[in-house]
Amino acid sequence: MTTGTITSEAGLCLGLSDIHVDSFIDHLRAQGYAERTLRKKRSVATSFARWTIRKHLAVNDLNESQLSAFLKCSPPKRKARVKFEKASLQLFLKYHRPETRAPISLLNVSRADNLKLHYIDYLRKERGLTINSIRVYLPLINDFLNSQGSAFPETLDAQTVQDFLLDRIRKRSSEYARLLAIALRSFFRFLYLHEETSTDFSLSVPTVRKWRQAEVTPFLSSDEVERVLAGTDKSTPCGRRNHAILLLLARLGLRAGEVVSLELGDILWWTGEVVIRGKGRVQSRLPLLSDIGEDLALYLRQDRGTSVSRQVFLRMLAPRVGLAGPAAVGHIVRRALARADVRPSRGAAHLFRHSLATTMIRHGASVAEISEILRHRSPSSTAIYAKVDFESLRDVARPWPASGGAR
Repeated sequence: MTTGTITSEAGLCLGLSDIHVDSFIDHLRAQGYAERTLRKKRSVATSFARWTIRKHLAVNDLNESQLSAFLKCSPPKRKARVKFEKASLQLFLKYHRPETRAPISLLNVSRADNLKLHYIDYLRKERGLTINSIRVYLPLINDFLNSQGSAFPETLDAQTVQDFLLDRIRKRSSEYARLLAIALRSFFRFLYLHEETSTDFSLSVPTVRKWRQAEVTPFLSSDEVERVLAGTDKSTPCGRRNHAILLLLARLGLRAGEVVSLELGDILWWTGEVVIRGKGRVQSRLPLLSDIGEDLALYLRQDRGTSVSRQVFLRMLAPRVGLAGPAAVGHIVRRALARADVRPSRGAAHLFRHSLATTMIRHGASVAEISEILRHRSPSSTAIYAKVDFESLRDVARPWPASGGAR
């Protein structure tokens, strides 16, 4: 097999060569895969590369259908082996075809799928949404598009929009209904602004009423927070990483997404500060408290290791890349809560943010001070913590009228 690039008479690159396989394996090695695993993946990738040359397949035309065809023509194997080969080849294709990271194939793209790709681009470039926010919108928009016919968006009307919304929110929470309405409104506004529809159907999405401050925000007491921190085993690499994450949540009130996006250059050791990449791409600085600094230094020196990723917190297993998203932090928090036998009514990572604000207000901090620490853009976002100071509320509460009138 040649180690160079194979081309047709027209100069089109055909198939995958040893160069493609070698660069793929080097990429995986940099991500921390074990050599034994790399040997297995090299064997699969090499077999697939030779198959593409025999089939005269161009690199730019490779997709999931060719991958499936290759697996079908392979000798019978155990299910576990087939699963391993498929996962390896999907990584192989993703590495050599960055565009395949989109959730759909680029071949035979329908108009609806094309609109979705442009919508993602619109959210990122024009609306400035983060990847995590886009991940919230996409499943909802996918569900809507899957319910439409091939003639979409020409067949779109106000009744279709309302029927879809009412059908999906049946027996669902008010928060789900609110998010679905927001996602649909955003998508229809995009269609109208880009002249895909002549009518702004975002006006057809009914408002889902959710009363602000209707409930007391869940939080942990100071003793519970310390119990969760103490219950994390710092004698293991995973425990040291998780303890540093929990400290950032508990002491600085970071959001889960802010912990995930924290990069090596954001820790300003000389000035004792940490740069936080908050909502709306707004960056701010918070003090690097001594216990947080000690935990971060310990994790970075002993456990993080080398990686192409600039994120501070990495996966413990290969590929050694940054945590995938806020859900990974939520998983760490839930396990820590379970170990400490702390069972809140709801919530995960955000519990520590609520707990920090609650502790501050009970120690006399003003709403403005809490707003500055939590980096709220609106004072109304911080006002929800005013009602957790139950002792102060009792002082101003008026007695309930007894039978026969107030006394």
